[in-house]
Amino acid sequence: MPPVIIRSARRADASTLARLAALDSKRPPAGDVLIAEVGGEPWAAVAIGDGHSVADPFRPSADMVPLLRLRAQALA
Repeated sequence: MPPVIIRSARRADASTLARLAALDSKRPPAGDVLIAEVGGEPWAAVAIGDGHSVADPFRPSADMVPLLRLRAQALA
């Protein structure tokens, strides 16, 4: 598996967050958000402020959310 890249979401990522939220049947995370990417593809995202998360259920993304939450806690 390629490495996991964690990065801050930018304005241009709004559609990416909306797509992940739709796939996960949740609302998109708001405010400052971290995104986990594998091979350049977004797999999960977490809001730094409240920990709300979304993840692509069609990828093995279960480990991404705890990793993102840990990083979000470090930044909060």
